[in-house]
Amino acid sequence: MLTTKMREYRKRKGLSQQELADLVGCRRETVGKLEKGRYNPSLRLAMDIASELDATVYDLFFFSDDTEEDESKK
Repeated sequence: MLTTKMREYRKRKGLSQQELADLVGCRRETVGKLEKGRYNPSLRLAMDIASELDATVYDLFFFSDDTEEDESKK
């Protein structure tokens, strides 16, 4: 499962979802879905977002193991 720290980095920069979307050329809904882990960005979009948030793609996006989450819920 793709996990993201986009919201944390976006808030540090004082940007709304709409402002970030405008900066990277996507829709606000896309930013919202990305922040909730419901959308996997293209490499280009991930790189553009990272650049605007003064982060690396690795800072913002990473995969978590679903089995780890399932184990922690037991």
